[in-house]
Amino acid sequence: MSREVVWVTGASAGIGREVVEAYVRDGAAVAATARPSERLDALAREHEQVLACPADIADAEAIKGIVPAIEQRLGPIDRAILNAGTHQPVHAPDFKADDLRALMEINLFGTANCLEALLGPMLARKRGQIAVVSSIAGYTGLPTSAYYGASKAALFNLCEALKFDLDKAGVDLRVIAPGFVKTPLTDKNEFPMPFLMEPEDAASRIVKGLKGRSFEVTFPRRFSYLLKLFRILPYWLYFPIVARGTKTS
Repeated sequence: MSREVVWVTGASAGIGREVVEAYVRDGAAVAATARPSERLDALAREHEQVLACPADIADAEAIKGIVPAIEQRLGPIDRAILNAGTHQPVHAPDFKADDLRALMEINLFGTANCLEALLGPMLARKRGQIAVVSSIAGYTGLPTSAYYGASKAALFNLCEALKFDLDKAGVDLRVIAPGFVKTPLTDKNEFPMPFLMEPEDAASRIVKGLKGRSFEVTFPRRFSYLLKLFRILPYWLYFPIVARGTKTS
């Protein structure tokens, strides 16, 4: 029986690296993509079944070539975890359209580049799984998350819309919505982060969740469901509750 082929973006650090490690333990062949770095090279040196595929996901031409290169080396991609992204907190006085555009170029359009590259071969084979990493910050507006939250909300909508066609075509599309995970990105946050998780725990929940049947893999559930409840509150309740909870009032 051939081993599973997994592609992970944002693979050199944080959640992405731990997801790579988890699939290596499961015996998969893993293509690891991140911007060129010593961390990515070291990951490939540590594990003979990891293929380093350095690229910037915002570079559409580079990403177009990376999927056929992976499949030539490892075989058809069975599962892709599109995890690469960035975060830049912003307060209203510092809001700049160019900064939002730059973040969207990575979080939204970079992910779209990966989706485009994957969909052709997976649709032709009528199989495969694609998991897009969004965030619970995409559920509703949170303090200092105007850039990041907007990009993650867009990923939710994008995946929901594509799922109708992909279900009929045999391609399994999922969305992953983690809560706060301790990484260099969340270290930028200036407010309390409830239920803060370690990257290893997040990776374990992702791998387990993708073996299940739910479209959305979200964790920790208590925090996720709380934010989903906030989404349906009237604004006169929502804003003061979140302001108090994040100590921004």
